[in-house]
Amino acid sequence: MVPPTMEAGFGGQVAAQEGPASVAELSERLIDSVVNISTSQSVGGADRNVPRPNLPEGSPFQEFFDEFFENQPDGPGGPRGPRSRQVQSLGSGFVIDAEGIVITNNHVIADADEVSVNFNDGTKLDAEIIGRDAKTDIAVLKVDPGEMELKAVSFGDSDTARVGDWVLAIGNPFGLGGTVTIGIVSAIGRDINSGPYDNFIQTDAAINRGNSGGPLFNMKGEVIGINTAIISPSGGSIGIGFSIPAELAANVIGQLREFGETRRGWLGVRIQAVTDEIAESLGMDSATGALVAGVVKGGPVDDGSIEPGDVIIEFDGKEVTSMRELPRVVAESPVGKEVDVVVIRKGERQVVQVTLGRLEDGEQLALAEEEGGANGEAAGFVELFGMTLAELDDEQRAAFEIEESVEDGVVIVQVDPDSAAAEKGIQAGEVIVEIAQESVTTPQGAVDAIEKLKGENRRNALFMLSSRSGELRFVTIRVD
Repeated sequence: MVPPTMEAGFGGQVAAQEGPASVAELSERLIDSVVNISTSQSVGGADRNVPRPNLPEGSPFQEFFDEFFENQPDGPGGPRGPRSRQVQSLGSGFVIDAEGIVITNNHVIADADEVSVNFNDGTKLDAEIIGRDAKTDIAVLKVDPGEMELKAVSFGDSDTARVGDWVLAIGNPFGLGGTVTIGIVSAIGRDINSGPYDNFIQTDAAINRGNSGGPLFNMKGEVIGINTAIISPSGGSIGIGFSIPAELAANVIGQLREFGETRRGWLGVRIQAVTDEIAESLGMDSATGALVAGVVKGGPVDDGSIEPGDVIIEFDGKEVTSMRELPRVVAESPVGKEVDVVVIRKGERQVVQVTLGRLEDGEQLALAEEEGGANGEAAGFVELFGMTLAELDDEQRAAFEIEESVEDGVVIVQVDPDSAAAEKGIQAGEVIVEIAQESVTTPQGAVDAIEKLKGENRRNALFMLSSRSGELRFVTIRVD
């Protein structure tokens, strides 16, 4: 029989790959390593004494209070208010160490008073939470297996997973227990805006409620993902599920097991995306990398090694093609490690060495945020792109409550709502610090900088703006 073929698209032929004839042996080998997670939580107002108020005869509230206190069990001091109740939830998990280490999602066990692990043979063991991380939605549990022999699975290399590879999911959908589904890798590197380190594997293997925390296996029986989210208007599987890649999960799990918490690297910069307009303004060939909008005071690079306006294109040997990649690669790096960072600074490629700090839980992630300004009366000296500009003197600083940390620049006292500046979200109270990576200290200096760009036939002007509190961001405005 001639094997079926399909067009390769470039004049050649490639053999059509058949799917696995059966995954029965693989499923039988793996299913005992997958567990069901059950949790319970007390909610409500237990032990809350609510005495019946004395109301005047004929009060319009009498009917309301009669209904509220009707059939409430009595206790010392009078009738009680609403009692607490137990809320239970179900999820999935898997064993990675025969000594009793179980992995699941953080959202499966979040706020739980009790966590239990249910094995495929019916054994139920109480679990202790060793550590959990909300940013990646991973939790590590510990059970005492006693004489029970646990079967552990190992992580595979999720970086080698390709779109179209077969994958197997085992979990506890809708509380049904060990359920096996099969599908393919539908996409990789998905960002679904669920957290700062989104890099999900997308799969069409059926994942439903209760599958959260369960493993996604390759055909070697290695865990390449932790099933964590679905997109579904109905609540059931429509073939769009997401798994945390093993490459990210293994690092977090290792830290949680060792320290009970995560210890992520921290660069200490605020960043924003490099748009086509910004790339053109900086003389870059393409919109790539992460634009440094500000440096955290007292942070690892507050020594001038990295400056606002730098574009980070490589970190510790890893190419940074977009803004969202940088926080992830930095966080995965060890605290205290000295790394090489490649930046584009004023059109020149430079390599700087930095020593990473630690990203504490209370610290802001490296994202540039736009902040609004105050509304003030126009008292500027010049008009530019619909902005009224004034010197940053004591009067303007007080009027817009601009902090002392904003030392130099030109304050924007009014913005025409129909102007190019308004379209970019520029607001009164912000301060222009630089134009085209050159400092400006007077309104006329800002005008001169724009005229210079026009004389160089530049199409866009790159503005560095400071909020009243000193947070920096970049915007571009067309000058032609």
